[in-house]
Amino acid sequence: MKNEERLRKEIYKKVTEFYSLTKNSNVFIPGETYVNYAGRVYDSRELINLVDAALDFWLTAGRYAAEFEAKLAEFLGAGYCLLTNSGSSANLLAVTALTSPLLKERRLRPGDEVITTACGFPTTLNPIIQNGLVPVFVDVSLGNYNIQAERIERAITGKTRAVVIAHTLGNPADLDTITRLCGKHKLWFIEDNCDALGSKYNGRFTGTFGDIATCSFYPAHHLTMGEGGALLTSNPLLRRIILSFRDWGRDCWCEPGKDNTCGKRFTQKFGGLPYGYDHKYVYSHIGYNLKVTDLQASIGVAQLKKLPGFIKSRQRNFSLLKKSLVKYEKFLLLPEVSEGATPAWFGFPILVRKEAPFTRNHIVNYLENRKIATRMLFGGNLIRQPAYKDSVFKTAGKLANTDAVMERLFWIGVYPGIDMKRIKYMKSIFGTFFSGK
Repeated sequence: MKNEERLRKEIYKKVTEFYSLTKNSNVFIPGETYVNYAGRVYDSRELINLVDAALDFWLTAGRYAAEFEAKLAEFLGAGYCLLTNSGSSANLLAVTALTSPLLKERRLRPGDEVITTACGFPTTLNPIIQNGLVPVFVDVSLGNYNIQAERIERAITGKTRAVVIAHTLGNPADLDTITRLCGKHKLWFIEDNCDALGSKYNGRFTGTFGDIATCSFYPAHHLTMGEGGALLTSNPLLRRIILSFRDWGRDCWCEPGKDNTCGKRFTQKFGGLPYGYDHKYVYSHIGYNLKVTDLQASIGVAQLKKLPGFIKSRQRNFSLLKKSLVKYEKFLLLPEVSEGATPAWFGFPILVRKEAPFTRNHIVNYLENRKIATRMLFGGNLIRQPAYKDSVFKTAGKLANTDAVMERLFWIGVYPGIDMKRIKYMKSIFGTFFSGK
């Protein structure tokens, strides 16, 4: 063991040297260096963890996964954290968990209605459709681009069973109203927190208000594992159900490589199976295999230590950009923060006003041609996307603001890789665009 420990330390030292030799230069050349909208920010510690996990050769979830789950749950104040292979898988597991027979009369069944928005990322919506549920779309507010919480109650019918919303670009939705309505009408509430890790509402982290919340650790997000995601819940039964759906649908809750945690592996009766059938091969749900690897989790453990600094950098960059763009509010609607919200911004949304003497395409092309990355607000109005032309859904009123987002909104980056030189360049390019307008 001493030789192994010595060798590992030697390897870590070489990894640090390797990182120093190969890390990307942060030299910024205005007009030549691309200002990305997002990206991974890391140092030698992520590489050391990754190599350490590789030396263990424990290729499924292991010690790093357990450490990450415990520390993220502690950081956010959630009861449980469960890792999965992506934020999209996390959303799939969150909605699918609510269909479990273990929830008895509260389980979701095909044809039940789920209130959500058509403004956002497709894999917030897709699990609703994939589970045979009917999405009911409520419009968003311009400025914060979150669901119009005051319109949710009018969308509730005798078939409504859940509300699924994302905090748009890290800006928390009206959680007071949403949680009150969900409690009043006994609705499940799922928070898609993939773009909002580290955001707070009334001093409490988003991702802890819903029955289930989801996170994404794709490179564009607040911290990265490359690919990866997580679910958060404080409900022990929901935790058990999520684990089952994530791990093939099995009834057994043994950790990988463990046997007989319950002490009753061969002494139980399940369904039509013979008495004593091996509990490790009893399936209580029609599930998936959506586990994470310890290689991914090892990167996440190093990233998690940087998360508070990442959050501050995003908030700083957002503030600097907003301060510089206020002078152009005649042409642009700048982002608005809901009362009580403290966002850990994912991006800086900008809506081109109808009366502006230019279009979104005009300003987007101007920025892109000068090496400033832009993005649309994901799918815009999802019901206008070709993928959903045959889907069954309902709309609770018109989606005029959702259409406005689709037609006139874009966003730019605020991620920690954007330093003061890049901020200064972004401000100057906006300045030249608006000169004379």
